[in-house]
Amino acid sequence: MFATYRPILSLLRGTAFLLAASGLHGLLLPLRGQVEGFSTASLGLMGTAWAGGFVTGCFFAPRLVRRAGHVRAFGAFAASGAIIALLTGLIIDEYFWILLRAFTGFTMAGAFMVIESWLNEKATNENRGTVFGLYMMVTYASIMGGQMIVAGGDVKSASLFMITGILFCLSLIPTAVSTQSHPKPLQDVKLDVKGLYANSPVSAVACVLIGIANGAWGTLGAVYGARIGISTAEIALMMSLVVVAGAAMQLPAGRLSDTTDRRFVLAGAAFGAALFAVLIFLVEPHSGVFVIVLAAAYGAFAYTLYSIAVAHANDHARSEDFVKVSGGLLLLYGFGTMIGPLLAAALMGWLRAEGLFLATAFAHLCLAGYTLLRIRARAPVPIENRDAFKTQPADRAVTPEALRLDPRRKVETDS
Repeated sequence: MFATYRPILSLLRGTAFLLAASGLHGLLLPLRGQVEGFSTASLGLMGTAWAGGFVTGCFFAPRLVRRAGHVRAFGAFAASGAIIALLTGLIIDEYFWILLRAFTGFTMAGAFMVIESWLNEKATNENRGTVFGLYMMVTYASIMGGQMIVAGGDVKSASLFMITGILFCLSLIPTAVSTQSHPKPLQDVKLDVKGLYANSPVSAVACVLIGIANGAWGTLGAVYGARIGISTAEIALMMSLVVVAGAAMQLPAGRLSDTTDRRFVLAGAAFGAALFAVLIFLVEPHSGVFVIVLAAAYGAFAYTLYSIAVAHANDHARSEDFVKVSGGLLLLYGFGTMIGPLLAAALMGWLRAEGLFLATAFAHLCLAGYTLLRIRARAPVPIENRDAFKTQPADRAVTPEALRLDPRRKVETDS
């Protein structure tokens, strides 16, 4: 059995290093930018640039991979990530960092798509669920591990930038020495906004709004922590636990949505996220433990929303359209993550650090309100006609290519 998973485990090792580097770099930049006195608008633009580069990479990276091949393309993407990480430590300039973040987003999208297509090629119908589960575990653990490295270093020094570069280089080794056959060429990514909205208006609008909220938090959550005075270790723990709490709550929320109209659960979770966001804005907590607890409670609601929205969309779609629908929703989510950091940066600059949570509360309240309106306009899909809920991560380390790994995908077999 171990021999069956050996090629996959080798790829997952490379994935772990890549995601750890991405998690470390993504948290390090806003913290160092805060120390250097970068404007809130510039820090927000870094998140927007990253998201823009990532979405662009999802569309154009497949062409580069087809031209150069998987191994050479992945080497180029990972090496570019290392170079960019070292450049951000060498040249401390907010405008230069914004530009580099766009390139980072593009290269990360390409690198993730190569690994995801490779894993998909090695997966079979029998072990696809296991492979997908392992990939999701590595995704969460590696990003959290990378973020926690910041807690043990000094954001004012260049050492963390060098560690990021080392992690990017380490991700090259498993694929560079692999003797496994190359996967099939990547397929082009397409987005049909009109079709997605026609299939499920709630899911299409929800994914944009969820992207706005999660993009705002993912980009400026660390800045919020630094401005209210909690320690770097507490900031790293807070950023990690928000996502972990959301991952842990996906299954119970999803199971509840299996027994009722998913839109009620979607609206309820959105209200819950908005409630904790408004509570943080009003209370203005400054105790590290209190902030972490409230932020984790917020994440438990906020990071369940995407999975429920995707499940609702797939209830209305044909099984063979799973990749098309889910991939399109992921791209809509990506567009939302471009908007969120700008909105949050404006509110943080105009009001105070807690203005970040006004931005997320606004998105979540809009989502809850629109969902409740749509409940009156369209009947729910009968429970017996739905697929059982499965977790669906919405993170900036997942591309549409990962959806081909999902066991819900209808896999064509040779006749």
